[in-house]
Amino acid sequence: MILIYWQVTAELPSNASGDLTPAVEINRAGSRCAGRPLEEEDLVVRHRSLFVLGAAVTAGSLLMSGCGVFDAERKTVSLRDRLPKAIRDAGVIQVGSDLNYAPVDFRDANGVTIGMDPDIAEALGRVLGVKFEFHDTNGFNHVLPSLLQGKYDIAMSAITDTRERRDGQDADGRKVNEGVNFVDYFLAGIAIVVEKGNPKKIFGLNDLCGRTLAVKKSTTQYELAVRQQQACRNLGKPLKVTGQNSDVQALAEVRAGRADAQMSDFPVAAHSARTTDGGKAFELAPDQLQPAPFGIALRKEDTELRDALVRAIDTIIISGEYEKILAKWNLTNGAVQNALATGS
Repeated sequence: MILIYWQVTAELPSNASGDLTPAVEINRAGSRCAGRPLEEEDLVVRHRSLFVLGAAVTAGSLLMSGCGVFDAERKTVSLRDRLPKAIRDAGVIQVGSDLNYAPVDFRDANGVTIGMDPDIAEALGRVLGVKFEFHDTNGFNHVLPSLLQGKYDIAMSAITDTRERRDGQDADGRKVNEGVNFVDYFLAGIAIVVEKGNPKKIFGLNDLCGRTLAVKKSTTQYELAVRQQQACRNLGKPLKVTGQNSDVQALAEVRAGRADAQMSDFPVAAHSARTTDGGKAFELAPDQLQPAPFGIALRKEDTELRDALVRAIDTIIISGEYEKILAKWNLTNGAVQNALATGS
């Protein structure tokens, strides 16, 4: 993976020096090697601290009230000006989403769109000077096709960033469309739900050995639980897995004392822990399992919009607004340190 860090410099005194140059870093199989030639894979724009006369000036201190950044001529450029002209003129970014996935994207009892994604979008709108309007695609399977058909500017719907989606391939590797680019902004994996206070001290997979685990059938987490059974047998502490028809039923098993823990998608698990009995019934084990990024999906030609979104997400992360939104929805374990642009 290619990572490009943009070094942002302020106007310096006459006796100091500074520049605006990219520092290139290549990541291959987890290692980072500076100075190698640019090759394939993905790009990310990140803000890096600048050290001036022995003092660190962070990117956050340079992002002033106008949400501006400095270009090569050291003129302040607003993030709104970095948006495509059509979006600036419209004042709106149209968003395709499956509004049926609490707590990320869903509707409240009054039909109002709420969740982590709409809150992040609202914060981005304040930074970019535009509104984000969510439209229900009536099914997750319609989200990316609708984007590629041009119905929306972006798709934001708890979409896991995968190579298959970037390359436009189906599960068998067949090319089915032109693919999409992503701007990653959150990490979501599998969470273990336990009783409030975690009386049985279940912190990870191996702590499930010798216990009973309730899991929704035909899910990634069910497959993980079945694999863990072999690891527990090797430890001489068999794991009992009870398959359920829904996450609600699996949680009911824990509540009734018939299971010691439940596993489900991290956002769903966090929502259950937050809302069941006012947050007094369940809590999550500390670590997510197999986390993968959620990304805002864009058409591949929309690089100008992609880059503006990267900068805008970095801005709300630096300001602390991003963290406040995740805390509101009990999703801080999925926080990222910066936005990541992937794709071609």
